[in-house]
Amino acid sequence: MDMSNVLELVRADLRGFAGYKSARSESLQGDVWLNANESAWANPADSSGSSRRYPEPQPSRLRQTLAQLYQCRPEQLLLGRGSDEAIDLLVRVLCEPGRDAVLVTPPVFGMYAVSARLQNAVLVEVPLQDGPEGFVCDLAAVESRARQTRSKLVFLCSPSNPTGGLVPLDAIATLARQLRGQSLVVVDEAYAEFSSQASAVSLMTEHDNIAVLRTLSKAHALAAARVGVVIAEEALIAVLRACQAPYPLPTPCVELALAGLSAEALQQTGERVASIISERERMQLQLQQMSGVRSVYPSQGNYLLVRFDDAQAAFERLLAAGVVVRDQRGAPQLQDALRITIGLAEHNQRVLQALRQQEIAA
Repeated sequence: MDMSNVLELVRADLRGFAGYKSARSESLQGDVWLNANESAWANPADSSGSSRRYPEPQPSRLRQTLAQLYQCRPEQLLLGRGSDEAIDLLVRVLCEPGRDAVLVTPPVFGMYAVSARLQNAVLVEVPLQDGPEGFVCDLAAVESRARQTRSKLVFLCSPSNPTGGLVPLDAIATLARQLRGQSLVVVDEAYAEFSSQASAVSLMTEHDNIAVLRTLSKAHALAAARVGVVIAEEALIAVLRACQAPYPLPTPCVELALAGLSAEALQQTGERVASIISERERMQLQLQQMSGVRSVYPSQGNYLLVRFDDAQAAFERLLAAGVVVRDQRGAPQLQDALRITIGLAEHNQRVLQALRQQEIAA
């Protein structure tokens, strides 16, 4: 797919859209800055004065650092407020309200459907298939439904939240090839650091209709900083940027993210990811052996999806022990399931102890 074909996926009325040009988007030099109506004084609570000025619209140091981390070019990467902003931008930029469709694979992260509804885009659902290997994505059905509905966006969550399964890279590549010229295949890799699979960014050289979402909220422990990225064809990134708010990332969040991506911090993050994977395997084994537990799904994320004979009782027992887990019973196909995030070893042990007490009580 060449650049013009990528842009053909964008709403026709936005292909030449310039967006808002903020004062910081101008490449000007000077030592007295009077172009953005900022305060000449720092706030009394801001001793360094670093918050007096508007931040860079796309902070170059952070952009370069994340491009290196995710193995793409800086021009392929758009910084934003977590993955949520990227999802919203993609839906708004590609989908004409009331006409274009967004395809999702429930049970899955709910923001895809929320963004589609807010844009009045048609929501197409192709449910995950529950089988011996856990929940899997029926990619033949995805391809067929995407063609039938002319879906502009196909969201694949890999590892999938909340089920924990992967979509194989070769299958993603095949789907992108099948939907070339019609759909952008968006691979949400929020939990990729906990996975054994390489990133779908590796497919983008041959498949320009693939976009990838990444975030610092999970493995990098910076959820409150709200830093996420979308990685895509440069021409599409330029359109997304034109439709984005002028200053998406506050300076303190950028500074925190840069510090959290230092070599020392990355080494510690890697060690913690390894610990979580080890605890995930231990927890899966321990939970599978408990009476009252119907099934524990294999996971490539930092969580386990667990079915219970009595999910309400399990939820209440955990809450009584001071442990809050995610109740998934309102999600499609998950009427008896809870999602348990993998925490510190002592946190995980408290989960096991609380559920064993339920065994004894039963």
